[in-house]
Amino acid sequence: MLIFLPDPVRGYYRAERFDWSGVIGCAAYRGHTYWGKWFPHYDPLLHDSITGPVEEFRPSDGAQGYSAAQPGGLFVKIGVGVLRKVSDAPYRFQDSYPIVDTGKWKLRIRKRSIVFQQRLITQSGISYLYTKRLLLSRDGASLTLEHTLGNLGSQAIVTEVYDHDFFMLDGQPTGPGFVLHFPFTPAAETPLQPKAAVQGQDIAYLAELAPGETVASYLTGYAANSPGYSLRLQNTRLGVGIEQTSDRPISRLYLWSIRTTICPEAYLHLDIPPGKSERYSIHYHFLAPGP
Repeated sequence: MLIFLPDPVRGYYRAERFDWSGVIGCAAYRGHTYWGKWFPHYDPLLHDSITGPVEEFRPSDGAQGYSAAQPGGLFVKIGVGVLRKVSDAPYRFQDSYPIVDTGKWKLRIRKRSIVFQQRLITQSGISYLYTKRLLLSRDGASLTLEHTLGNLGSQAIVTEVYDHDFFMLDGQPTGPGFVLHFPFTPAAETPLQPKAAVQGQDIAYLAELAPGETVASYLTGYAANSPGYSLRLQNTRLGVGIEQTSDRPISRLYLWSIRTTICPEAYLHLDIPPGKSERYSIHYHFLAPGP
């Protein structure tokens, strides 16, 4: 597993959308790969030039304090830092916002784990201590992302956070053989046909996506009061897959897929009062044929 480290000067990813910690460049198990470079052109300052199970904190107005800030004022993107608002337009994750302060990052690296910690203190009342631990199992068959977000400020931190995933199974193009399985019957708000379709508790891809084609929709059918969630992406032709579980319920679910990647984006809701913290975990189990 190759992991990129946060660095405002030399980091692989230096844009403002995604959390800078835990960016996985590639991962391999039993000769199969699960993440990689899914985009055609790399630019470290581009919002989606990033790989692996990366996360974005996205409150209702796009970033912490964005609506309250005036043009030229400051707001916060958790996992990135303090950003400057450039206009009175609504927040858009595709847009570029100058980074004013990336806080203080600390790393602790072990043989099978790495801990990222970002401490950000602001004068706006939005301050936090964010810790993410990546732990690889001894047999290399699973990866756990453990998170703790502590509120050090005077304002509540209310946000959703999701993992974009950017799954790539052996770099195969999205098409027949790829199946996304849920423990419930999903319903798509936007039609998935003709390239994909809901089949019971699965979303199956029926035809190969051409460059530039997208299959995407918000999905419903999950139980918001569930103690956690699970989903599984498989390539039935290769017998390879990845199972994703969490100890928190889904608050919103979106599917985004193009020719090079399939991304089931499960959102989690966080509401953290000042002086409190919340923990959540995401677990990945790599599925591959035996030797």
